[in-house]
Amino acid sequence: MNSTNKQSGLQVYLRLLQYVRPHWKVFLISIFGYLLYSSSQPLLATIAGWLADAVYTREPSAVYLLPLSLLGIYFLRGLGSFIGNYFLAKVSLSIVRTMRNDLFDKLVLLPNSFYEQNNSGHLISLITFNVTQVTGAATDAVKVIIREGIAVIALLGYLLYLNWQLSFAFFAVAPLIAFVVTYASKRFKKLSKKIQASMGDLTHVSSEAINGYKEVKSFGGQDYEKNRFHMASENNYLQNIKMVFTSSINTPVLQMIVALALSSLVFVALSLMGEMDPAAFITYITAAGLLPKPIRQLSEVNATIQKGIAAAESIFELLDEAQEKDSGATQIKCARGHLEFKNLTFKYPGTDKEIIKNFNLTIQPGQSIALVGHSGSGKSTLANLIPRFYEVLKGEILLDGQPLDSYSLTGLRNQISFVTQQVTLFNDSIENNIAYGALSNHSREEVIQAAESAYAMEFIQDQPNGLDTLVGEDGVLLSGGQRQRLAIARALLKDAPILILDEATSSLDTESEKKIQVALDNVIQGRTTLVIAHRLSTIENADLIVVMEQGIIVEQGSHQELLALRGYYSQLHSRQFSD
Repeated sequence: MNSTNKQSGLQVYLRLLQYVRPHWKVFLISIFGYLLYSSSQPLLATIAGWLADAVYTREPSAVYLLPLSLLGIYFLRGLGSFIGNYFLAKVSLSIVRTMRNDLFDKLVLLPNSFYEQNNSGHLISLITFNVTQVTGAATDAVKVIIREGIAVIALLGYLLYLNWQLSFAFFAVAPLIAFVVTYASKRFKKLSKKIQASMGDLTHVSSEAINGYKEVKSFGGQDYEKNRFHMASENNYLQNIKMVFTSSINTPVLQMIVALALSSLVFVALSLMGEMDPAAFITYITAAGLLPKPIRQLSEVNATIQKGIAAAESIFELLDEAQEKDSGATQIKCARGHLEFKNLTFKYPGTDKEIIKNFNLTIQPGQSIALVGHSGSGKSTLANLIPRFYEVLKGEILLDGQPLDSYSLTGLRNQISFVTQQVTLFNDSIENNIAYGALSNHSREEVIQAAESAYAMEFIQDQPNGLDTLVGEDGVLLSGGQRQRLAIARALLKDAPILILDEATSSLDTESEKKIQVALDNVIQGRTTLVIAHRLSTIENADLIVVMEQGIIVEQGSHQELLALRGYYSQLHSRQFSD
């Protein structure tokens, strides 16, 4: 992903906490619960003092008051802990849901170039793994900071109240604690980024091996994929071990610093014991003894915060990515289909090679145009520029006399039916794959009609549940030809005025191709059609055949005219039919 302007850890964390804002009422309830819990800490020290005093004075009422007081304090702690944990969990789960929704909503709006520059494994890991790291920092860490922070403040305040001279032993070690925490924070953040990257690698390798299982088995790639995964897994293990080591050594170092302060305090307190009341002395030592636990937990939560900040940086980078440009305001219900390419030049983002060079072509409404040429000549690229999957570098494309970018993206793409060689199907029913997305409002009868026109009902009727049959992930339960026919049926159901067929019949057998070709010959009537085909026999009836080479037009004309020229097209035709 492209780097956004680098923000400090504090800025990232404050932006992260913005996700808590919609749930501030529930969050305040959880804080109230932790206040109840933490405020009981000084009371426990007071109870210890009362107990010592009761043993010394033999006060009869203490037999009842002390047990009841203990019960009351622990009831308060239990109630506060429940309120804090339950309501904070609601906030945490809400943040997970919102952040994942925001990420996915952003993903579907990003341009093609983004997906070409980022692998799917890292993007999936971002939604699944990084989000949980972030919410740990936004809620769980806040829980510890509030609960234990209040406890530390309350205990320190209580110690100052009991004897402010003795209490300065804790303040003397504050610079040491700050140094250790600062060093550990930088280390935690650095390691967290490496862990997140290693998780993305694990997801990426797993996804490729699972999706390409046929190739893995066919070409004996099992050992290769095992090694790739084991290396990614080992890297993830090493980064996590480093994180655990840093966290594990950080806590005892801080505990030793606190223990040093506590030991000094006990030494001084024992030295001055003759000047202190025994009950006050025990109360003071008990309160001081309660400090190491919350300080330790506060030091441990630092790792969670740094993980969250590192994860949040990657998430906010994605959320800050520029989405597809959609500045067009012109709405269009039904285009006539007049397409004009004027001095068009294009190269893919991040590359120097021009795929399309000074291209000029006019397509009349209802005309069928065939693009032919060697692989890499720019045919598919040209087709992808019409629905604005990529932005034009120089020149322009006009639809009905207006530049493409003057139309809204949704309105423009509603005018185009697109069938490519790479068919994408979803793990859903056959009917839902044909009537996909905005086509879902079509009736079953219309779906059946489109399927019949694509000669897909022939195999659909043989499926166990007909149109309700699930096709598996990416249509794995269907043959290549069957998948292609469903894609054609989907395009026919859309009934758009512009039809683009990019090797649309490449996966069909000869028998099916002939049937589909008859159907397509009927469908293209009255539609502006752009056909990219390797098999020249499928485009002989096109109104105009355009021969492309290295991004430019080298020949154009009808099938008979191009054969008579004995040029590029004639050579392609002769070579193909001699084969």
